[in-house]
Amino acid sequence: MAGSSGKDEQGGKSRSGRSADSLRKYHGKRTAERTPEPMGGASPKGGKWRFVVQKHAATALHYDFRLEAGGVLKSWAVPKGPSTNPKDKRLAMRTEDHPVDYLGFEGVIPRGEYGAGKVIVWDTGTYRNLTERDGKKVPVSKGVDEGHIKVWLEGEKLHGGYALTRTGRDGDRERWIMIKLSDEGADARRNPVSTEPASVRSGRTLDELDDS
Repeated sequence: MAGSSGKDEQGGKSRSGRSADSLRKYHGKRTAERTPEPMGGASPKGGKWRFVVQKHAATALHYDFRLEAGGVLKSWAVPKGPSTNPKDKRLAMRTEDHPVDYLGFEGVIPRGEYGAGKVIVWDTGTYRNLTERDGKKVPVSKGVDEGHIKVWLEGEKLHGGYALTRTGRDGDRERWIMIKLSDEGADARRNPVSTEPASVRSGRTLDELDDS
């Protein structure tokens, strides 16, 4: 698994400085006193890189795919959720970076707040970066900026390689495609989004999450 040397991932501004900048949009959309969502800032990296997929019943049901990189979570909203079939091309809309504390967030965002609705941790685990250009490894944060990344997931539901590629824009939002790579984690017959609806953290489904 990939780890971190503790050095700045891309050079130039420190990771904590970049993280604070990239979380301004996240903080600007939320009021800490009104939502249970984490408000943490930059997070130092140590050990293995982590990912999470959160099932989110907001205005429309979708799955939030997040990768830990550069002290924050690089995030995409995937309407149909990740697939294990390499033939599927899943739309993934880039969203604002989230604080690393969001890895474990499960709960209810109140009505009237941004992203209001129930959230469960549908899958989580560690990942390693497979992104390369001209035979050289490209950091995930830089790959996101350039519009293409490739990662290997070791989750409880998702395993193996996934590629995400930017394909265009819808207004001010980036449109990406998420594809499962052909490897031992690929299975065209399996559909975990339908057959494994519960949280890997609490064992609850969205319907079972307390919203009182």
